[in-house]
Amino acid sequence: MWIILRLLIGIALLLAVELYFIKKTNLSVRNLFPKYYQKKYTVIRRIFLIWINLYPIALVGIFTYFAMSGEYVSSPDNKIIDYLLIYPFWIFFILMTQVGIYFLIIDFLKLILLPYYRKHRDKFLRVQSIVTLVLVGFFIIYIPIRVIYDYNTVSVRTVELKKEGLPDELNKFKIVFISDIQADHYTDEGRLSNFISKVNELNPDLVLIAGDFITTGPKYIGLSASEVGKLKAKYGVYSCVGDHDNWAYRNDYKRSIKEIKNALQLNNVTMIDNGKKIIAVDDAEVGITFVTNTYVGKVQDEMLDSLSSNCTGDLKIFLTHQPRKNLIKAAQKNHFDLYLCGHTHGGQLSLVFPFIQLTPTMIETKYIRGDFWFGDLPASSSHAGMLMIVTRGLGMSLAPLRYNSTPEITLITIQNNK
Repeated sequence: MWIILRLLIGIALLLAVELYFIKKTNLSVRNLFPKYYQKKYTVIRRIFLIWINLYPIALVGIFTYFAMSGEYVSSPDNKIIDYLLIYPFWIFFILMTQVGIYFLIIDFLKLILLPYYRKHRDKFLRVQSIVTLVLVGFFIIYIPIRVIYDYNTVSVRTVELKKEGLPDELNKFKIVFISDIQADHYTDEGRLSNFISKVNELNPDLVLIAGDFITTGPKYIGLSASEVGKLKAKYGVYSCVGDHDNWAYRNDYKRSIKEIKNALQLNNVTMIDNGKKIIAVDDAEVGITFVTNTYVGKVQDEMLDSLSSNCTGDLKIFLTHQPRKNLIKAAQKNHFDLYLCGHTHGGQLSLVFPFIQLTPTMIETKYIRGDFWFGDLPASSSHAGMLMIVTRGLGMSLAPLRYNSTPEITLITIQNNK
């Protein structure tokens, strides 16, 4: 029932966005190019809309089949289908949403200036039509360029954590933090290999991963594990469990986690499902708490309290997949130095808008990407605060592309705050 409801909501939203976009562009073309509108525009528009909507129509069929049979079916891994149907649809959807935000602002201004608008209607409509087509023209160029850039680029973001009383052994200790690798048809061997190579170039002492090694299905478990197995770190590579790690087999979450854990273990990567690890760095210790909190299962309060309250070490790290308030509260209460998570993809589809980041991820959390301090800043006390880092990850879900959310590797350097 929930799948059918989601399907209906998705169809309704798509239709609303598409109709609004078409209405605004139709009006602009008709006002500025009336002869073209009457002769060619209508035919071209109809052909384009039929083509661009073939993919969502196919998705409706897939979701309907899944809702009725319970058997998961994914779209085929086919480059021709990608470039003919899937990519054009998503780029067009981003275009409609991106310019739609500005169309709404224009309509809002019209309401505010209604008396003036009525008096100078023809002049205002011409200006509005020009602005509309300029916006559409600009983003028709910008969106594909940005999508290609975000697909092929990996940024390295450096963060320093200063802590008073840090043992000399941990001074300038380097942790590389990554998440959401999500191996699939789109995040293939070449993309994964490039990502892993960039991590190794940083010569980390420790690599931590916030889960999500695959997107869905068992096909890419081996590839993801073998590529991650190429990571090099003096004190090892460790991961918590992510949402998508449950979905290698849609109806068998335990089997999914087991197969991913085993594949990682064969490649010298340890996935810990609700547990702790003490890493000895000469005479110093790094204590890591791994908390499993996903869409499939929330960590119980007793388990969370046990995991977070009994972690020891000169540097304490809370590693989980999602940036959840109850987890943040537990980590802060128990004086962790770092809270590391991913999940958000940095707001995978983020619209261009002044001052704020507009992304569907805002519906779920306000912690979309970057660094967040809880408590006092480290320079103001003997580390009474906690740094939370939400990394942007590499992979993609739902949409097979990123927009204004470049993949990220986070390099954390621990410094003694003398």
